[in-house]
Amino acid sequence: METVGGLLREWRHSRRLSQLDLALAAGVSPRYVSLIETGRSRPSADMVLRLAAQLDVPLRHRNRLLVAAGFAPRYRERPLDEPDMSAVRDAVARVLQAHEPYPALVVDRRWNILMTNAPVAHFLADVDPQLLVPPVNMVRLGLDPRGLASRIVNLAEVRSFFRARLSRQVARSGDPVIGALYDEFFAEDEPEGSVPRLESEVAIPMVIRLGGGEVRLFSTITTFGTPQDVTLEEISIESYYPADADSAAILRGMAGPAEAAHDHGR
Repeated sequence: METVGGLLREWRHSRRLSQLDLALAAGVSPRYVSLIETGRSRPSADMVLRLAAQLDVPLRHRNRLLVAAGFAPRYRERPLDEPDMSAVRDAVARVLQAHEPYPALVVDRRWNILMTNAPVAHFLADVDPQLLVPPVNMVRLGLDPRGLASRIVNLAEVRSFFRARLSRQVARSGDPVIGALYDEFFAEDEPEGSVPRLESEVAIPMVIRLGGGEVRLFSTITTFGTPQDVTLEEISIESYYPADADSAAILRGMAGPAEAAHDHGR
């Protein structure tokens, strides 16, 4: 049976903090942190959340800490397609549509694609149908030879980018599904125990063959600020922009009437 003290100790170790570091950040004594971790003191719900905040524990795992301490979960988790999430869903849909004629999509914490805008379809035209059976995973779609990998000109750079992001995500969340996804594509890339790094992560382009030419894209990531819902914390909008005028022209040329009309209105 997991305990709140044991879980907090695991998160503290994963963040490479001493008990003194955590105590100073949370405004408590190191002895108190020690008492909680050893089970000799039962923290209040507010104290659990204060320590979790200093450890940057994701909301999903803050609920787990609260339950282990004998309290009810604090943060709700509602699927994006639930009626209660209609306002969020509509807002995200407007963001996706406003980005046309350039591609944008929404992914969850495990890189499963939840929503896309119309231009994304142009990139999926030659993808193996098996990869498009829900849930469609963005990492697998991008790196599997049956997906986009065979058309990505600078695949090594794109793989390095994904490797670094997945590695950090595994360290932050401890999610075994993300760990398995990392192993699926990168287990043989690095010596055991090494940490993948990039020289730079600023505007690394993806160069992909599309429409008889090559399109250069860079991406931005949008997340919800100060979320109080597990789902909102775990979704992100991945928006792709043309890195040069030729790429922009290709994407505008492929746009349907609605996309083209929207683009002209900007």
